[in-house]
Amino acid sequence: MLRFFKGKLPPVHEDDDSSSNQTLMEINLEDIPADPGQRPGILQYNINDRDRVRRAYLQKGPCQPHNHDFPLKKFGNQNRKFNKVWFTEYSTWLEYSVSKDAVYCLCCYLFKPDVGGQSGGDHFGSEGFTNWKRNDKLSIHVGGPNSAHNKAWGKCADLMNQNQHIETIVCKQSDKEKGKYKMRLNTSIEVARYLSTQGLAFRGHDESESSANPGNFIALVKTFGRINSDIEAITLKNAPLNHKMICSDIQKEIVNAFAMEVLRAIISDIGDSTFCLMVDEARDISMKEQMALVVRYVDKSGSVIERFLGVEHVTDTSALTLKSTIDDFFSRYGLSVSKLRGQGYAGASNMKGHLMA
Repeated sequence: MLRFFKGKLPPVHEDDDSSSNQTLMEINLEDIPADPGQRPGILQYNINDRDRVRRAYLQKGPCQPHNHDFPLKKFGNQNRKFNKVWFTEYSTWLEYSVSKDAVYCLCCYLFKPDVGGQSGGDHFGSEGFTNWKRNDKLSIHVGGPNSAHNKAWGKCADLMNQNQHIETIVCKQSDKEKGKYKMRLNTSIEVARYLSTQGLAFRGHDESESSANPGNFIALVKTFGRINSDIEAITLKNAPLNHKMICSDIQKEIVNAFAMEVLRAIISDIGDSTFCLMVDEARDISMKEQMALVVRYVDKSGSVIERFLGVEHVTDTSALTLKSTIDDFFSRYGLSVSKLRGQGYAGASNMKGHLMA
């Protein structure tokens, strides 16, 4: 419980994946392991660092210790060992692990898709291949043009092509194009702001530009265009196909950004003051249990304020589950149980205890 007794609001990370059970690796490009048998999985690195790690490995090239004394291994009645000639045959991707006495594929480690048992399964990606009797498996792993290996190798080539990087393309854009992008983004933000404050639905059944009855978002963007010819000249049909700023994912990201800013403002307004918590639980339209959280507090001017904090999905409505979800919410946003002075649970009368009385 000590983690809940905090005095200050910690920073809120919108992209924090709290559902992940993996511990993300701290990045230090100077210390990344060269031995493929000692490397952590690429997905254990932070998503914002993975391309930097991939680029570092590609710049170093595959781990190929030519001067290593490769140990013998018993296969039936014969002793066999790794043949360093294979380094020459598969020079761009084949790696050898001294610690595991196994070979790996560099590009599959960096960009391995989930292909199950195809293209040699996971032997060359994370487990390591050690059957020196079946060296034909190396060419089988490479496969044809559409194999998992060649697709991964294509991604490696794309990553090393600086001209294709988003940063390069953005830097090459003219000030005029950057201005158009900013105006399209601001238009989408203002439309989302209006629809959110009015409680209106964003999307309709037919979102195509030729639709006579599009959703509210598209209709309002068109209205902005009719009012301002500069907006009309760069939005919807006049915008690049991949840069219209109107897709559902962008709409959700904008609304989520609004929600995070509002939540920050509420928690900042509460500060170190005491507050009350009100909880209600119900099923949504998809029959999932959800819990709504509302706080009541006195602001700096002495007014009693009630603010809706958000909805948290729960697996069930038992006391233990609700309390655990509240604990997690408090910990995530820096609210302290020690400042809690009153609680109400509509439809959750089984909540009890010295902290949930």
